[in-house]
Amino acid sequence: MNTKLAASLLVSLSLALPASAAFAKPSCAKGAVAGAVGGHFLGKHHVLGAAVGCAVGHHMNKKQQKEQAQAQAQANAQAQANANAQAARNQQAAGRR
Repeated sequence: MNTKLAASLLVSLSLALPASAAFAKPSCAKGAVAGAVGGHFLGKHHVLGAAVGCAVGHHMNKKQQKEQAQAQAQANAQAQANANAQAARNQQAAGRR
């Protein structure tokens, strides 16, 4: 790996991102690294690329969490419906005895 590239990545990440509270999240760090590399190769804009990559990584993480929460809520609703149906069947069976 080019030492100049590695140094520019380290400098850009150490200067640009720790001030952001979102950097504590792994999604931001992954996006920032990818953005810094992409920005470096697309015109030496590694700092801007790191900032945008962090924002995109944070957005994608929030989107994934929202989808997981919706899936969990749907699973809980289905489990509750199944429990209610089972209780109704048990009550009906108890009335036949």
